[in-house]
Amino acid sequence: MEYVVVLAVVVAVFVFWDRPIMVIQFEDGELIKTKGNIPNGFLMGCKDIAHKQPFSGKVKVYKNRFTTKLVFSKSVPSKIKQRIHNVFPYSGGSKKHGRRA
Repeated sequence: MEYVVVLAVVVAVFVFWDRPIMVIQFEDGELIKTKGNIPNGFLMGCKDIAHKQPFSGKVKVYKNRFTTKLVFSKSVPSKIKQRIHNVFPYSGGSKKHGRRA
């Protein structure tokens, strides 16, 4: 019976654990911390955005089978979010499907 409880806890940890593939953290326009394999162009673009319009917050990148998703902390302004989306290199469509007109 205790094995079932331990197994349930292990499964819950795997399901609910926060596992981004990239993390970039800024504080007052300065790059504080990075985690993961961040493309150089994306990192330089984020640094440039933060230098021109200082902000504090985290940018996390998640990837699953079908898509790559950017998640921002609540302290990042919406105009900054859009600018970071614009420099993000993986926002293109899937290569399996054709683009719609």
